[in-house]
Amino acid sequence: MSTLIIWAMGAVLLLINIILRTRILRLEARLKELSNPQEQLAFLRQQAAKKDKIPAIKALRKQYPELSLADASRLWKQIQ
Repeated sequence: MSTLIIWAMGAVLLLINIILRTRILRLEARLKELSNPQEQLAFLRQQAAKKDKIPAIKALRKQYPELSLADASRLWKQIQ
């Protein structure tokens, strides 16, 4: 009987995990939709006028946390 309860709890936890993971993926996709690359470029240009590459990229990633380091570096190359 206790084995059955353990299996049932495991199944419930697995379903909850799948539901939450799906929800997180949807939210991440929506966040990427809302972040405008043109705004990111404008912000980076503003930072580049004041700072060197590394501080400018750090400021960009602080402003847009969903942006990866590779994406930020790609944006830097676009403005150079």
